[in-house]
Amino acid sequence: MHRREFVTSCLALVGTAFRLPRLPLQADWKSWRVNAARVNRWLSELSRFGKNSEGGVSRVGFSPADVEARQWVMGLMREAGLEVEIDPVGNLIGRAAGSEARAGPILFGSHIDSVPNGGNYDGDVGSMGAIEAAATLRERGYRSRHPLWVTIWCDEESGLTGSRGFLGELSAEELARPGRDGLPLAEKIPRIGGDPAKMPLYGHQKGSIAAYVELHIEQGGILDRTGMTIGVVEGIVGIRSWDVTITGFANHAGTTPMNQRRNALLAASELVLAVDRIVRARPGRQVGTVGRLLVKPGAANVIPGEVTLSIELRDLSMEKLDTLWSQIHAEGERIMSRHGTTWSPAPRPTNLAALSDPAVRAVITQAAQNLGLSTQIMPSGAGHDAQDLARIGPMGMIFVPSVKGISHSPQEFTRPEDVENGANTLLQTILRLDQMP
Repeated sequence: MHRREFVTSCLALVGTAFRLPRLPLQADWKSWRVNAARVNRWLSELSRFGKNSEGGVSRVGFSPADVEARQWVMGLMREAGLEVEIDPVGNLIGRAAGSEARAGPILFGSHIDSVPNGGNYDGDVGSMGAIEAAATLRERGYRSRHPLWVTIWCDEESGLTGSRGFLGELSAEELARPGRDGLPLAEKIPRIGGDPAKMPLYGHQKGSIAAYVELHIEQGGILDRTGMTIGVVEGIVGIRSWDVTITGFANHAGTTPMNQRRNALLAASELVLAVDRIVRARPGRQVGTVGRLLVKPGAANVIPGEVTLSIELRDLSMEKLDTLWSQIHAEGERIMSRHGTTWSPAPRPTNLAALSDPAVRAVITQAAQNLGLSTQIMPSGAGHDAQDLARIGPMGMIFVPSVKGISHSPQEFTRPEDVENGANTLLQTILRLDQMP
């Protein structure tokens, strides 16, 4: 064997032994950009599904508008060269194969369901941005090391249903429990192509993914107020919430003396104030909200006999949330005793707080700064599917500005140039993650 052949053979063996990352065929990958006009057009077209008279959408999970939009989105995913399937939970997963058999998948995506009377950007920007990134990579002829999965999670707004199901955490009890619309999840999931019968054997474990990245609008006003372009999320708050029923006694408003009343609304009013007072009293960024109140029988001449309400607490520390709830519960007991009422706080599914992965944060920051974009490390005060994915692999989130900090409203708006910046940051992040050892 000639010396040159010997050296070449040795180098080949070393490269195989250490599984050196396979770089893209084109050397100028850092200059790659998404098709900005296309991704913004897709956002506009998606807003047709569930469009309301105020300019936003009501595309609640499992609704006819959601079902129709998902069919349209699957078409986009196939046009981007992805092999699309619906998992047992109802999540849309578009796959592009990787070149290394032992490399775990890199996931990126978001959701397309909305709150009632919501906006056109929450979830949609990340979903359309993910498909656009996949389309751009295909058009560039990029052959990834890792499998790339574009994920469109189902029913995010009702409690991260899709991502929790992806982890195998939807219990038989939760599937059978009636929701606020009176129908159980087990009856709604088949509407979107899922199969609850397969869910007992479905779920992804820790280490089964290489990384998860989610592009999302901030839903707050920090980036818009400071003029920063990209938010790099340090962590996502945990959420503990309860459905509370307060029971008093409905009686005639004109003939029942004040000292003989068991007014459920009066007790509920004090509880609402107590939640606000207790949450405010502790230093930190925690928040507490009572956002729903239903009074029965709801007549002007009847003392309220029953009130149902919601209590929600959010913070990056689950320990702090537990402490706050202990204080609220103790105060609730005293309030009920004073008014001769009873209460039954029923906990809803918990969203665990999750810190993003430092290495993924660094990659996002580098990707954005190489694009000439300004960055800011920041927390997420809203819950996201990313916090579930953080339990099985490294997670990162990219925020783009929400004008005036408005979200969950028809007035929600993110500028087209910010959508473009976010999609480009996502594209460059995926490229960098794919080439990391």
